[in-house]
Amino acid sequence: MANESGSGFEDCPSWAPALGFLGAGACIILANWGAAWGTWKSGIGLCQMGVNHPNGIIKNLVAIIMAGVLGIYGLIVAIIISGGVTSPTADGNMYSQFTGWAHLAAGLCCGFSCLAAGAATGVAGEVGIKATGLRAELNHAKSSRGMMGSGGGEITDEGDAGRLYIGSVTILSFSGAIGLYGFIIALIITSSDHYDCQYANQ
Repeated sequence: MANESGSGFEDCPSWAPALGFLGAGACIILANWGAAWGTWKSGIGLCQMGVNHPNGIIKNLVAIIMAGVLGIYGLIVAIIISGGVTSPTADGNMYSQFTGWAHLAAGLCCGFSCLAAGAATGVAGEVGIKATGLRAELNHAKSSRGMMGSGGGEITDEGDAGRLYIGSVTILSFSGAIGLYGFIIALIITSSDHYDCQYANQ
């Protein structure tokens, strides 16, 4: 039996667990959406760059790896939220409305943060990968002309393209930090003290 406060507010309604499940579902969906978005955009740039600069594929996987981490953030928070949702018992509902709203907020916080981070990582990763590969290709062409060569073959010396790569990785680091911020706040929300219906039903 749900408990009601003096103001008529129902502390532990039967629909409260739906809020927790919505939070867990929204968290994993939005986080995976961001991870997929980042992987998609970065993957396009990596494949295009790899046509003329295959030696740079491995080190330019950073954007794809950072995009995939965003899905892990959503998975962790979704597991924590779903583990905190309790099913009704013979004594009534043990999951309070307050806890449900807190879990929903945590899920949306992490989910939308990872979605934004995935978009930023994808766009910055695609452009950064293409720019690094193009710069390395231009340096290779200049070096080949200087040596009176044909300009063909694989790119072994990237020249100053490494500076562009460092700048690209720095941008990706701050892009991925957006998802980390939402992940941390979601953990704080889920770990805070919540209303216990066990005592309210007594």
